[in-house]
Amino acid sequence: MSSHAQRPEPDALLQKIADYVLATDRITNPEAFETARHCLMDTLGCGLLALSYPACVKLLGPVVPGADLPGIGARVPGMSYELEPIQAAFAIGTMVRWLDFNDTWLAAEWGHPSDNLGGILAVADYLSRGSDEPFSLRDVLVAMIQAHEIQGVLALENSFNRVGLDHVLLVRIASTAVVTRMLGGSREDIMNALSQAFIDGGALRTYRHAPNTGSRKSWAAGDATSRAVRHALFALKGEMGYPSALTAKGWGFQDVLFKGQPILVPEQGFGSYVMENILFKISFPAEFHAQTAVEAAVTLHPVVKDRLDEIERIVIETQESGKRIIDKNGPLDNPADRDHCIQYMVAVSLLQGTLTAGDYEDSAAADPRIDAQRDRMEVLENDAFTRDYLDPEKRSIGNALQVFFRDGSATERVAVEYPIGHRRRRAEGIPILEEKFERNLRGRIPTRQADAVLEILQGGSFDSTSVSDLMDLLVI
Repeated sequence: MSSHAQRPEPDALLQKIADYVLATDRITNPEAFETARHCLMDTLGCGLLALSYPACVKLLGPVVPGADLPGIGARVPGMSYELEPIQAAFAIGTMVRWLDFNDTWLAAEWGHPSDNLGGILAVADYLSRGSDEPFSLRDVLVAMIQAHEIQGVLALENSFNRVGLDHVLLVRIASTAVVTRMLGGSREDIMNALSQAFIDGGALRTYRHAPNTGSRKSWAAGDATSRAVRHALFALKGEMGYPSALTAKGWGFQDVLFKGQPILVPEQGFGSYVMENILFKISFPAEFHAQTAVEAAVTLHPVVKDRLDEIERIVIETQESGKRIIDKNGPLDNPADRDHCIQYMVAVSLLQGTLTAGDYEDSAAADPRIDAQRDRMEVLENDAFTRDYLDPEKRSIGNALQVFFRDGSATERVAVEYPIGHRRRRAEGIPILEEKFERNLRGRIPTRQADAVLEILQGGSFDSTSVSDLMDLLVI
């Protein structure tokens, strides 16, 4: 098969994304900025909490001992490292994602757009240190809104998981676009870097599913956002791009990895929709399709806690995506396996009336009552939950739970359609989110520094504070 050697115009999607990230003055919605500020707080807090887990900490820091950049490197919150920005992006992205406690986006594809903060924060701090024009925290919010939008909009109608690809490819694409712009890249530079990001392909989802579920799912996003920084830096050096990286017949992303389907962009295009509608994990570090199931289980805890031996069966109703992704039977080998099992999360919540990151560790999982309850569970798809999950006007994540006893009695059927982190429950959720952040902040950062961080992030000086000034307070 021969092909024409003339290079085409860049693919339409590359152009749309480049034009969007360059038009920073179009990001104006106050709600988007307010939500992004809370998103920044929550994302930093999730990363700081993860530093309590040695399995996470061992992956952070320089690639080889001693490869630090004292005085000029990008800092890692909660630590003392000063790193070149690629590795700093990996470290920040990994700690943010480690506990599966940061924000979530659910559509045809799902993912965690705040994973992009790894590249954004590392590059902003690296460029700001010693600069006369440092990035402000408002600049960081603009970058976050844009990265959320790119990742989330591409997820609305494109299901990469159905062809076996992992959603972190969208982190790589979103981070690449935004970071290249932050580094001063031109429209052509951004498209060149984006083409490289698409040519990287997509990581297989092997590590997210039984029988291979493992800890890579906790650092895959860090890897993706750091890869984006590499592509951006290469583009700034003049490295060429590949204009039909998506559409090249036989060799492009769409033909090779997406079964010949075009990557769709809804008519709404790119704005600030995703940040405005982002889902926060406020109370429970649980895979988001199970958030409302956990909420229902916590509600039923007082009713069942003294009747555990009398339970005959437990019925969980969920959406199609929840049924497909986190319905698991049999042994669960590690924390990454357990936090993607709806039965495990519901069992712990019924037993304890709460669910924490520590409940996924081997010591907690050794409680024989957990598997005893799992064995009594039936997971069913509720068609109404599936419809409302996909409805752009609702985007609910419904689950229902009911416990049946051997004597023929049963609990009420508890249905929760919108988790506390949903846009429809912002007034209820934001005060709890702020408490979560302060708790995680004070658990890692010394008191005076933590006080100053809270004053900045919750006060009137937010927009004018530089990234480096904030990072000065977050290192130990």
